[in-house]
Amino acid sequence: EHAEQMAFQETEYFKAKSKERYKIEAKNSELKHRHGYDVATSSGLIGIEMQGAMAIFVVNLKRILKLVD
Repeated sequence: EHAEQMAFQETEYFKAKSKERYKIEAKNSELKHRHGYDVATSSGLIGIEMQGAMAIFVVNLKRILKLVD
């Protein structure tokens, strides 16, 4: 398994995707640390889904406002 993973990491596909990963990780970190996406503040599946949707909406809205300015 390790040899297969090492061979995969040498491919151009992996190298291209790993260069873009930091952008996704930064956005996930913002959701988790700044907008409370790491801990559920309500109980029940609907409440948790609502919390997730609101956090993602806020982050997207912040991005839209930044692009408009």
